[in-house]
Amino acid sequence: AEHQHARYNPLRDDWVLVSAHRVKRPWQGQLEKPPPEDVPRWDPNNPLCPGATRANGEVNPQYEGTFVFPNDFPALQPDAPEPDDSDHPLFRAAPARGVCKVMCFHPWSDLTLPLMSLPEIRAVIDAWAELATELGASYPWVQIFENKGAMMGCSNPHPHCQVWASSFLPNEACLEDRTQRQHLSQHGVPMLLEYAEQEAHRKERLVVENADWLVVVPYWATWPYQTLLLPRRHVCRLQDLSDSERDNLASIMQRLLIKYDNLFEVSFPYSMGWHGAPSGPYLQEDCRHWQLHAHYYPPLLRSATVRKFMVGYEMLAQVQRDLTPEQAAERLRSLPEVHYK
Repeated sequence: AEHQHARYNPLRDDWVLVSAHRVKRPWQGQLEKPPPEDVPRWDPNNPLCPGATRANGEVNPQYEGTFVFPNDFPALQPDAPEPDDSDHPLFRAAPARGVCKVMCFHPWSDLTLPLMSLPEIRAVIDAWAELATELGASYPWVQIFENKGAMMGCSNPHPHCQVWASSFLPNEACLEDRTQRQHLSQHGVPMLLEYAEQEAHRKERLVVENADWLVVVPYWATWPYQTLLLPRRHVCRLQDLSDSERDNLASIMQRLLIKYDNLFEVSFPYSMGWHGAPSGPYLQEDCRHWQLHAHYYPPLLRSATVRKFMVGYEMLAQVQRDLTPEQAAERLRSLPEVHYK
């Protein structure tokens, strides 16, 4: 807790430098005002609101729950042409096709997941599983992710996430596929199943838990209050969760996100996403090495206005953090589970 050391991340096969003493240094860097929270419940000019007109001229239905539609500015399209052949191995290109969707969690713009009811969060989980099944029938990778807050580049405060399905396995998926496959081969148990059992026993990095799930600040965390959401049983994909597991997932997500908001009494920014076994052609392959999990990457370090920047040493040498995962977990664990609002 007092001296610098390096920790190994078996999921990414890399290392993080932990320098806990640095959090004591005075801060004279960038300060920012917390984002305004006076978001109107409904705004006819907000393209994610019910009844609003989007950039392509389409009018949203008067939806009352979740609402999924094709991204009007997709990063991936299903009919992109093949790139030209390379004339040199240092200048390679490959096809990249797919579809991008947007999913609104709720018709109200002034709600976020921790302020939604458990049935409303459960509806989001069911919609995630439906999209994973639908798009995963043909695409190898379906990435569900939420960027929350302007600090994380979110351009619209309305509660929503994105789903990108791609014709290829992205870098992080390839990396986690390799490390989890190696771990199962060498140790005979899925890496993150074994890891969840260890963390449930050790408890020093545990934030919240219930009968089916646990949330930890991982031993190898890079972001200050990064967490990892893990199921207790071996499950490969989101769509494989049982009814009770989905109910308990809604509950543990709400508890975690309330703690996040309570940490600095602000709508807590983060990027989160689900990782599970590849789909499409991989549905017919042995994917027992995979364990479903969700990553939460929040940037805030000291307050609602001071974030952790991945710059300098982090970009040029190795990721470094300023407080130990155990300290971060204890602080999150001790926070109330009643929202500060």
